Amino acid sequence: MDQAGAVTETDRRSADPAPATLRADHDAPERLVLQRGLFAGPAPKISDDLYAVADGKVTRERLSLRLAVDTSVHTNTYFGRFAAAYWQRWTTVTELEVAMTLEVGKRVKVRLAASDIAGHRRVIDTADVRADGRVVLRAPLDQYVDGGALWLEFDSIGGEALITDVEWTAVAPERIRPVAIAICTFNRANDCAHTVAALASDPTVLNAIDAVYVVDQGTDLVRDQDLYQAKAPEFGDKLRYIQQPNLGGAGGFTRGLYEVSAANEHADVILMDDDILCEPETVLRLNAFANMTVEPTLVGAQMLFLLNPDYLNVGAEETNLPVLRHGQKVSKALRNTSMLKKNQERRVDAGYNAWWTCLIPAEVVAEIGLPVPIFFQWDDVEYGLRAREHGFVTVTLPNAAVWHADFYWKDFDDWARYFSSRNSLIVSSLHTDLDPKAIRRQLFREICEYLVGMQYGLAHTTLQGIEDYLKGPKALADGGQEALKLARTSRGDYAETQKVPAATAPVRNADLRISRDTGEPSRLMLTLLKRAVQQWTGRVAPGPVAIPREDAHWWHIGLYAQVVVTDASQSGVRIRRRDKARARALLIRAFRVLRKLERELPEVTRQYRAAMPQLTSRENWERLYGI
Repeated sequence: MDQAGAVTETDRRSADPAPATLRADHDAPERLVLQRGLFAGPAPKISDDLYAVADGKVTRERLSLRLAVDTSVHTNTYFGRFAAAYWQRWTTVTELEVAMTLEVGKRVKVRLAASDIAGHRRVIDTADVRADGRVVLRAPLDQYVDGGALWLEFDSIGGEALITDVEWTAVAPERIRPVAIAICTFNRANDCAHTVAALASDPTVLNAIDAVYVVDQGTDLVRDQDLYQAKAPEFGDKLRYIQQPNLGGAGGFTRGLYEVSAANEHADVILMDDDILCEPETVLRLNAFANMTVEPTLVGAQMLFLLNPDYLNVGAEETNLPVLRHGQKVSKALRNTSMLKKNQERRVDAGYNAWWTCLIPAEVVAEIGLPVPIFFQWDDVEYGLRAREHGFVTVTLPNAAVWHADFYWKDFDDWARYFSSRNSLIVSSLHTDLDPKAIRRQLFREICEYLVGMQYGLAHTTLQGIEDYLKGPKALADGGQEALKLARTSRGDYAETQKVPAATAPVRNADLRISRDTGEPSRLMLTLLKRAVQQWTGRVAPGPVAIPREDAHWWHIGLYAQVVVTDASQSGVRIRRRDKARARALLIRAFRVLRKLERELPEVTRQYRAAMPQLTSRENWERLYGI
């Protein structure tokens, strides 16, 4: 996300949609489609083996698969599996059917197979098919509470076979809830246009959603994209385009929740990032799951990596608020794992779900209000935690995912660290009782690590976030626009925050040698003290040395006076130089700020908690939107 663009009041009014008229609850069919059988991905870069694996020759289409003679296929794959454990644990579904249309050359064997928590395979139902037609297999959902999934297996025997129209269904509820999609975007117009086009590409998904809100906070407008203009008519009156000032992800997603809840208090909202590679089937699966849960439930999609598309970010996440951490892997969940090689058999329960794609039930918005205006980072975490405190759980649904930019390609030393620092304190204060002494010690250690690693700008950005946290709720008065400006511009004073091309960096190539790390020290605190003394006294190697990203740890960098470190994006390098005067000034500032934090933390916590009803109110957001 970049700096806010200028949007005039006239532009904003002209861009506001006409009053929405989302439909009431839909009449339900006899059976609800829970997921479809897909055989190919939504883009060429996606491996089709995430959908179905063949032993033999096959011809794939998105919704059909032709098998050559004597070919075997299974859908025990990421998108091909049915997450039985999650459906049994959280929904009213007790039995399901999987139906398909077969064109049979001679004979086709079909098996409905299942796994348990350990991945052991067993067969639930079979069909020996010798004529064209519709085939239905059935399975009770009664043995999967802790883990396990279902999938299909096909063998074409003596002839070709064509598989189409695979549907996993269950008895439908009496009514189907309306659902809208809200996409928040800022100066990623081309990415957002492709996300909108992906939704339009699937008629079944397009028919299932009642509205799509595109909340544009940038200056490179999505509506000006040729692709957007070409696809917009396919939505009819479902597509609504809103321009507003840049209020971050919190402001953009909240606008979607605000608009949809005003139009229909019974409508669910699927929040969706602009820069994802969208799997439209995920919308169908999240919506079906939400319609079948026993209680209103936040239903999140998983995140696959965009640059490494078969890799899962994490199966489910939780927080560790006493140490200001989110994004913590739930025990037994998969993380950074190729889904071509491994399946998540165990059911893992999430603490929250990030908003790359996540369904928010109408009841949650009605009960707990809107998100906190903290611009971005931790806004989705806070909302999930607040929902749970009010009795609404989050389920991160396997086999429902989108592809999002890989997190480890983003450098930690970035202006976004301001919001992470400030918002981690705000959210943790709201949802747990922080120990002032423990927080002071932890933050002091982290800042010392930055100083030892010659990341002076990162130390400054972190302190800036803590200082603004201590201002209390008034720091959130403008929704984050001034904070964004200051966080970005103030980093310009620190040269090591600037990325430069590796080939033309202002360091003699002949002077550089690569220095590799030998591993994490066994006694980290002692090593930190040792490196701090070395940096303070100048008893370090002069450098310069080149340090690859994977070796850029403070204990290694602290051995030198000048290092050239590869940026996490692999698109350039950053040059860090020892600066004792700057380190001294930041250390004094850290002592002062953290003493104040320890002293004032209980009172500031009280202020944020008292301000929550006002911060999350529709009236506050209307003020920020200029409505």
